[in-house]
Amino acid sequence: MKLGIGIGWRPEIADAVEDLPGIDWVEAVAENLCTDHLPDSLVRLRERGVTVVPHGVSLGLGGADRPDPGRLAGLAARAELLGTPLVTEHIAFVRAGGPLTASPVLEAGHLLPVPRTWDALDVLCENVRIAQDSLPVPLALENIAALISWPGEELTEGQFLAELVERTGVRLLIDVANLHTNHVNRGEDPATALDELPVEAIAYVHVAGGVEKDGVWHDTHAHPVTRPVLDVLAELRSRVDPPGVLLERDDDFPPAAELAGELAAIRSTAAASTARGAARPRTVRPPAPAAPAAGARDRTAVAQTALLSSLVAGTPVPEGFDHRRLGVQSRALAAKRADVVAKVAPELPEILGDGYRREFLAYARNRPMSGGYRRDALAFAELLLVEGRPGDEAARRRLTVWWRDRAAPRPPGRATRLARSARAALLGK
Repeated sequence: MKLGIGIGWRPEIADAVEDLPGIDWVEAVAENLCTDHLPDSLVRLRERGVTVVPHGVSLGLGGADRPDPGRLAGLAARAELLGTPLVTEHIAFVRAGGPLTASPVLEAGHLLPVPRTWDALDVLCENVRIAQDSLPVPLALENIAALISWPGEELTEGQFLAELVERTGVRLLIDVANLHTNHVNRGEDPATALDELPVEAIAYVHVAGGVEKDGVWHDTHAHPVTRPVLDVLAELRSRVDPPGVLLERDDDFPPAAELAGELAAIRSTAAASTARGAARPRTVRPPAPAAPAAGARDRTAVAQTALLSSLVAGTPVPEGFDHRRLGVQSRALAAKRADVVAKVAPELPEILGDGYRREFLAYARNRPMSGGYRRDALAFAELLLVEGRPGDEAARRRLTVWWRDRAAPRPPGRATRLARSARAALLGK
């Protein structure tokens, strides 16, 4: 199916998206949509014939556990509601722990890279097959940006994607900004990845902005698209004419005129025809058995839990990882967590003022998220109140009222908090 040029639909820019000229389709974050009704803006777009593709972020198909049936049912319901030709997700894990490791479940709050190993590939392929059987339309999976590299990887990114497609028939959502990110952060050549992956399996392409700090590229979706990212798009376009190309923006939204300018640059790059010779041949292994090799899930679970625990709970860095890069990733996860909590509970930064971010990052340093962002917001407020903060009495009263309205008749006392902490520590052993 030919999609054309699109943009990520977000509530903050819904009006601008409706008014932008030349928009053939939009992509909406699946988890931000209800399963039984759509925002008025998306209804109007659909009435105009604009295709809407749901883009999932929480399945964690690269995780050690099999996909959650409830999450799959939710994604399927959104696909039915939208009448979409396909749904998309990520090659990533977003949580770890649980029964496979006899430890508490940890939430990353963001997408983390899976190791490019045969074990991880076996697990991913089975998870993808489960997802495909549960969805009413085809599935496409996105390559993600990474700040860190796993030790002992056995495949390149292109080889990993090629094997995934060969074994499952899944389609690909190639994010050229993520290929650029992995070039800066991991030294991986985008052209080599494009040569190795099956470009004929591409369903569509993402283009997004980012920023480089201290030699690390951050895939922010909050900055303009850069020339190096457009160059990767041109590299891809020299190999294949992708069915669709989409601009992603998730934060710090610019005026509509700037969005239109970025779309024009993307359209111009995607329209250029610079076809070259055939890509280098790929070596493809025979399809693997339907189930992962014995112990693959357990080994993947242990490795992913150790990494995520280091990132969000301050446990020791697993052997073979770059300590500095894990520190960058850990701080990035905490910062994203603070940003999302500020969105779902905007009263907190309003009450705490300039101290919100400092206080939240201190709270999050060794307290993993385990119950979603709203529960995280409540736990953060609860901790502040138990410790008698904020110091300003009026602000503390406002925080108390906010907490009480959402959690319980009154904030818990210190003894209750200590008992909860002790119970959590016992469960974590």
